[in-house]
Order: sequence, then structure tokens, then C-alpha cells
Amino acid sequence: MYRLTARLIVYRDIRNDGILKSLSEIIKDFDKGLADEFLDREAMVSRIYEQIHKLLDLATVYGFDDNLWHNYLTFLLITTEVPFSVVCEKAGDRGGSVVSFAKSDLKIMKELFDYDFTRIENELGIDCFSVIENYQSVKKSSNAYNANVSTCVRRISKELENAADENEMYDILTCFYKDFGVGKFGLNKAFRVKDNNGSAMIRPITNIADVRFDDIIGYESQKKELIENTRAFVEGRHANNCLLYGDAGTGKSTSIKAVLNEFYPEGLRMIEIYKHQFACLADTISQIKSRNYRFIIYMDDLSFEDFEIEYKYLKAVIEGGLEIRPENVLIYATSNRRHLIKESFNDRNDMGEGSNDVHHSDTLQEKLSLVARFGLKINYSAPGESEYLNIVKEVAAKYKDKIKLSEEELLKEAKKWEIFAGGRSGRTARQFIDSILSNGGR
Repeated sequence: MYRLTARLIVYRDIRNDGILKSLSEIIKDFDKGLADEFLDREAMVSRIYEQIHKLLDLATVYGFDDNLWHNYLTFLLITTEVPFSVVCEKAGDRGGSVVSFAKSDLKIMKELFDYDFTRIENELGIDCFSVIENYQSVKKSSNAYNANVSTCVRRISKELENAADENEMYDILTCFYKDFGVGKFGLNKAFRVKDNNGSAMIRPITNIADVRFDDIIGYESQKKELIENTRAFVEGRHANNCLLYGDAGTGKSTSIKAVLNEFYPEGLRMIEIYKHQFACLADTISQIKSRNYRFIIYMDDLSFEDFEIEYKYLKAVIEGGLEIRPENVLIYATSNRRHLIKESFNDRNDMGEGSNDVHHSDTLQEKLSLVARFGLKINYSAPGESEYLNIVKEVAAKYKDKIKLSEEELLKEAKKWEIFAGGRSGRTARQFIDSILSNGGR
């Protein structure tokens, strides 16, 4: 195995993965120990079990099943970003001399797929490799792993497993790269940013709530505007940065999640970033601008106090810096504030008493210029009483077999709940229904 991985060229980075690298070294030491007639069997078994443990951990995280060895090798092939796979992501198979190197590597990967661990198991008296090649995972909630990654890996694993040779493997992988992409962006829907000394580390969010627009009751015109803008974006037409503003609990953040779930199959990805990370915005965009996806950079509950200056980074990125914002990037934000930045009455008065700012109107324009950079602004206001009660009824209808109150009783209790909850909203309605369900439907 060590000699096989050492011959990789295009996919050379794969050989540095922890499990594959360690198993290669273990088998190298195993062969040397046999040849020298000095094999520490107990130490060898311990080293093997350590890697099997790591493989089982990986299988749990990604929901692998059946042949874990094949799932693992497939995972490496479709998540390791190399120049060849990134080019295939953007343009498919472009031919050229690199094809012969890629196929040579895949011939090696085919040998790894078919690697026979029997002699090692017989010599050491173990059966762990046989078990992982016929693994039956414990059934678990899809919330415990990224179902999308799991499904893709297991499907491609079966196709590669049944491939006759490296030519078939090449066709399978290049088609996959073109249709789904490669690496973390190819398989995951959403990501968050981690600040690494000023540079952005983009990490996958493995579990996203499967929220759809039908789950948001009311707000039909708002949803229509948001869908139309996003559809234009994913289809490569002109689209606007979007600000969803209004009362708390009205469905702004839920609408953003619905956007992601609706358009993910069409190549939409979403990166969540917080205002304290805005210094990383430029680096985040530089990492995604050449990828074959459409990215929405999402800022939830965006607002600034009058002493916070992070909004200046955002202004420069949206519009105003020398570098043009890439055509595959949009910014969507939600906020309870229409103008995002806190204003005082002094901001409206050039002669405000107690102010040291000579030109208050300039200060006001500075603050308003941020929201002006969002070409589409959608208002989510609190529902009236009839709208609120309609939301209650529609949410309750999903649990009609569990709720034992009559409609009249239900709406009467909903009005009481609204008073104690401090206002009407879709969130209030859902919390009310949750309370009813927690009390046995009464």
C-alpha cells in the first residue's frame, strides 16, 4: 500500500490523509517485520485498531455504511481539492496531458479499492478489515450527520466499486466534479467563517433545518420578491443584495433558510458571517470568487451601535472598494432595524445641543449609505390579529391529531398567549402551539 500511494501524482495530496498515511506505514512495517522475522504482533494490532477507530468515527460523522473502506477512499477522491478536480468542477473534462496522469492515479486507487487485507488478518489473528468491508451501521437520526454528503459518498462509492478499470473511474469522477463540484463546497449547503489571525477559514455547517417557503405562513409578496431575486442570481442574471428587515419573529431568518434549501440543487451555497468577522470579508470572497457556485453571504440580525465601525468593512465590500464584487456573490442580511445603524435625534439636527460634531448631516449620510447599498429591501412587519390567528390555525392543522381543543378554544387561548408573549408574530404562534402540545394537546 505504501508503494502504491507513493506513486500518486495528480491526487498526491490524498496520501497525506491521516488514516491512509498511517495504514500505509503500518503495512510497510508489517511487511518488513515479516521479512526480518521480527514482528511485534501486539503493537501492530494496536496500531491497526487505532486507525479502525478513526475510520469508525468518520463513518459516524458522515453516515457511511456497507463497505467503509470504499466509502473512505471515495470521500478522499471527491473532497480533496487539486487543480485537476477544480478545473473539472468549472468546465468538465477538458482533455490534455493531465488526463493520462489522472488515469494513472485512478489505476492506483483501483488497486487500493481492491486491496486484500486477508493476509494481515490471518497473520495477526484479527478480523477488523472484514468487518468494515461489510459494515452495518446503527440506524440514527439524520440530524446526527450530513445526509447529503452521506448519500453522495455512498452512491459514488458503489459506482467506483463496480467500475471495470481506471477509465470508468475517470468518467464517473469527472462527471461528479462537473455536476456537484469538489471539496467542501461540492457537498455542503452552508458554511461559517472562523477568523484565523485575519484570514478566513470557511467551515461547513453539517446540519441545516429543512425549512421550505410553505412553512412560512403569510408574507406571500415578501417571499415572491425574495424568490425572484434569488432565481435571477442562480440563473446568472442581474440580482440585488437583499435586506430583510422588520419585527422580530416574523420569518426573516426562516426565509433565508428556505432560500438555501430551495436553490441548493441549482448550485446555491451560503456562508454565514458575523459582524465581528467583517475584517475577514474580503478574504472570504477571494476564496469563493473563482468557484463554480453561487454564494450568498448571510448576515443574521445585522445592526450596529453608533460606536461600532465594522459596517465600514461591509460598505467597501458591497460597493465602494476598488475591486468589483464577483458576479457569483450576493449579500443577504436580516435586521430588526430599517437603517441598520443606531441613530440619535442629534443625528437629525446639525445644531444638536451637546454635540461635538460640526456636520451632523454628513454623519447621518454616512450611516444611511450602508442600507442604500442593499438594492432590495423587504419588510416583514408584525401580523394583525386576524393574520396572527390564521397562522395559529395553519400551524395547528399540522398537529390536528394531537390538539384536542376546539377551534374556538384554540383561538381564545392564542389571544391570551399573545398578551403574555409580548406581541404577535409567527414565532409567537409556533411557541403557543408547542406549549399546547407539551400539555397533551390542551
